[in-house]
This record gives sequence, structure tokens and C-alpha cells, in this order.
Amino acid sequence: MNQTRTLLFFALMFVAYLLWTEWEKDYVTPPAPPAPTGQTTAGQPGADAAVPGATSPAGVPNESGAPADGKAELVTLSNDLLRLTIDTRGGSIVRSELLAYPTEPETKKNPTSPPVRLLDDDGAHFFAAQDGLVSNTGAAPDHRALFHAEKTENVLADGQKSVSVDLSWTDPSGVKVIKRYTLKRTDYVVDLDQRIENGSTAVWNGNAYHQLQRVPAEKVNWFKAYTDPAQHSFFGAAWYSPESKFESLPFVEFGKKPLNRQITGGWVSMLQHYFFVAWIPPANEAVTYSSNIVDPNSATPRYLVRAFGPAIQVAPGQSADSVARLYIGPKLQGTLDVIAPGLELTANYGWFTIIAQPLHWLLSQLHAISGNWGVAIILLVLLIKAALYKLTDAQFRSGARMRKLQPRVAALKERYGDDRVKMQQAMMELYKKEKVNPMAGCLPILITFPIFIGLLRVLSESIELRHAPFFGWIHDLSAPDPFYVLPVLYFIVTLLTQRMMPTAGMDPTQAKMMKVMPLIFGVFFAFFPSGLVLYWTINGATSLLQQWYINRSVDRAEIKAKTA
Repeated sequence: MNQTRTLLFFALMFVAYLLWTEWEKDYVTPPAPPAPTGQTTAGQPGADAAVPGATSPAGVPNESGAPADGKAELVTLSNDLLRLTIDTRGGSIVRSELLAYPTEPETKKNPTSPPVRLLDDDGAHFFAAQDGLVSNTGAAPDHRALFHAEKTENVLADGQKSVSVDLSWTDPSGVKVIKRYTLKRTDYVVDLDQRIENGSTAVWNGNAYHQLQRVPAEKVNWFKAYTDPAQHSFFGAAWYSPESKFESLPFVEFGKKPLNRQITGGWVSMLQHYFFVAWIPPANEAVTYSSNIVDPNSATPRYLVRAFGPAIQVAPGQSADSVARLYIGPKLQGTLDVIAPGLELTANYGWFTIIAQPLHWLLSQLHAISGNWGVAIILLVLLIKAALYKLTDAQFRSGARMRKLQPRVAALKERYGDDRVKMQQAMMELYKKEKVNPMAGCLPILITFPIFIGLLRVLSESIELRHAPFFGWIHDLSAPDPFYVLPVLYFIVTLLTQRMMPTAGMDPTQAKMMKVMPLIFGVFFAFFPSGLVLYWTINGATSLLQQWYINRSVDRAEIKAKTA
């Protein structure tokens, strides 16, 4: 590959990458396992089980069931990181506000911004974490039952390590359920304990379930679909098992490849850009994980994933507890695997995980040294450049020597005119005679391109860069440059780089494309996050300096050889 085609190659590969990620996001998913049939434990659903709601004859809840009568209340539970709103209708978490993550960057002009709302009871953004109990033999409160709370405001006080809220439900038969949510200080994990107290005269048999239910993402126009990194982030369900590790299911595949599998030591989640919610059952319980679509033919279908627990038996006068954990928060790498195995994989880099994860670790270490994510990006570029210096040196030296041959290549074009075969033969003989390898630029590009894409995924997916300031006018590395300074700098760098490239032997169409590529990319990058443009600009500037230095050294070597 000729050095003059490098920029065009990167452009075409980048466009191909955007198209690939758009397709992968919606359609690429691991094969679904065979769905089990029948019931594995009392009340446990088979492949055609209905979505939880009200108790059905089979003991499995159904969304069509009517909720219990009575007036519901909203209960608040909060620590220093989360503010949760719990509806006593079902005892479900219907709203969650991430207090450390404002919706917009906080600046002097905008000193306060509402926190990110992940779980939401608004119809257009509906997303709820639900849980409940079902029973074949007796009464049980599902996520539509009406609970009672003694206190509606539960806030972690100074000096407290945790705060809890209790919701109670009692059946005339004597069965009582106390649902307790607990938040610890500086923690995104919610502990859930469903205590079943059997005050009836019969044995209580049932199961606990935990589910996530939400509407799909809002549709955006085609331009935002390709310039906003959030649109390239995976949006859908994901789960983990010790055997198959991390697997995902985009919403468009819910009807085609439904999840139905029994897993011990796993978890199930709903992912989106930067944040996610996951139910984590006890590691020693065999849990059936499944997916479904609620109201699939409506204008706003809801997508559901559920963890259905093993059978629970409570003798008269006895009690039993069903516990689980719920993570509601950011994709903070380095801490998630402490909560549950594989949870760190929710920062989904797709096929480039093997490259992206080490790059993220290195970027984090550089941030720990510099204290600024923009500076960390610059240092990362310099480290990558230093590691690949020998390869790029060979690439640029080949390009410099080919640039020297441009007058002779132009003469060959004049001699052979439109005879492309003879022209190519003459060029190959010239390159062989002058010991120039036109393919010398291929290897560095093939190596650096996966690194570039891996870093692109890191910069797009890393919650740490969200609203992270750089210097001066850039208050948010995850947002476009407000004054377009970086895109203009990138345009200038690319234009200067193009001027230094050899152009001999290039056909007219390719030459025209090469001339407009800097302008196209400059305009395109005006709408990209400034962190990504900073990477491209620094990468391009260092390459430009390296190429300039090598051109000078090749010129000096040639002059020295002539005067020797």
C-alpha cells in the first residue's frame, strides 16, 4: 500500500467501523441456548411462561392481572450516591437518581444540574426494577400487590453506615411478607430481603423473582446516530454465567432469541451508555433467567428480563428469607468485579475488548498521575507512539523516499500515457532499483488501526470521561468542542500531513478524494466528543512532526551522499 493512500484507508476503515458497530449493536448476539420446557421447581416457568404480574393458576405471575385495590404511596430511600423512589404498589423501585452524576456539566453559567435518572416512572422513559413472590398453594405478593410503609422518607444520616426501609404485606390467611431495602454509605448496591412469615395453618410454597422492565431508547436522526457515541453503545439486556461468561441480547432480538436458562452464580442486567442496572441473586442459587416483551404490538412495547429463584418452603409458624442485590449505577471499571464476577464486562467494548480493557487500565493509571483526563489522553497517545515508533519510522521513511521519486514517476506517466500495465511495470522496476518498498506502510496501519478502534471504544464508553473537563474552553471531554478549536486544529494537521505525502502514481479520482478528506473529517469531527478529537489531533500532530523529521533526515542523508 502506497503511503499516499494511508489517509484514505483510515477514512474508509473508520466509516466501515461505524457501519459495523451500528449493525453489531442491533443484530450481533451470542446464540441463544435451547429453552427448557415444563417446570423445574414449584411454580417455576417453562419456555412459554407469562410475564410476572398477578398470580396465575400455574403459580407464575401474568401482566394482565389486576393490581390490588387501595392507594399507593411513594417512599424515598437515599444515601450519599443514590436517591431511590419506591412505589408501595408492588414495593418496586420506580425511580433512581444518581447524585454524583449531573445531567449536564456543572459550570459557572450552569452551577446546578439535576442528577441522572436511570430508573424512571415517566412513560416515555419507563424503566423499573421489580420483585415479588408467587405461590401455587397460597397467597403471595407480586409486584402489583399493595404494601404498607411506616415511613416515607429514609435518608442516610451523618455517622450512619446504612439506611433501610421496610414495606409490609399481610394476607387474611396469616401469611406476612416484609420487604426490606438497604443502602450502605458510598455504595451503588441495594440489598433486598423478602422475609416470609407463615402465620397460616398450611405450608407455604412459592418462589421469589426479580425483574427489570423498560421501554426502548428514543429514536434519533441519522446524523446523531453516527456522531453521538451514546448511539454506538450497546442498549439492551445482558447476563453472566460462569460457563458462558458475558452474553447480551439487543432489544430487536427479544422476540427471535428469547433468554431462558438456568444459571448458578450469575446475574442479569439492562445496559445503556455509561450506566446499567443489574439483579444479582445469591451465588449458590440455581436461578432461571428469561426474557419477554410486554405489549409487543403497542406503540411503546416494554422489554423484560427476569431472574426466577428456586422453590421456597415455609412451615406454619416459621419464617424464611429470600435475598438479592440490585446494582444501580455507572460502569465504573476496577470496582464492579468486587461486587459480582463478570460485572465489569458491562462496559461492553464488543470485539475490541481484548485491546480496549488494557488501554482503559493504562489511561486510568495516567489519569492517576496527571489528575486530568485530557492530559491522560495526550500521554496515552505519546506512549502508543513511542511503542510503535520503529514501525511508523519504517513507514515514514518509505514515504519520504517515494516522495523523492515523484518527478521520475511523473516522467513515467508522461512516457506511457494511458497504458496502465506498462506504467505499473515501470514503477515497480523503479522502486526495485531505488530499494523502495511501496508496501512498507501496510504493517504499521494494520497494527495501529485495531489500537485506534480499541481506544475509540474506551473514550466512547468510559464513564470517567463523562463531563470531565480539560483546560480553558473545554468543560466536557464527552461533548463536542463548543468553539470548534480542536476540529480546526485537526483539519490543519491533516492538511499539512497530506501535503507531505507522495502523490505520484495516484489516479485523478483518488487525488480529488484526498484533497477533500481533511475538510470532510474536520466538519465531521466538529460534532464528535472533544476527547476523541483531542486524541486524533495529538496523534496526527505527533505523526506530522515525526514525518517532518524523517523527511529532513532523508534529505540530509541524500545531500551527504552526493557530496561524499
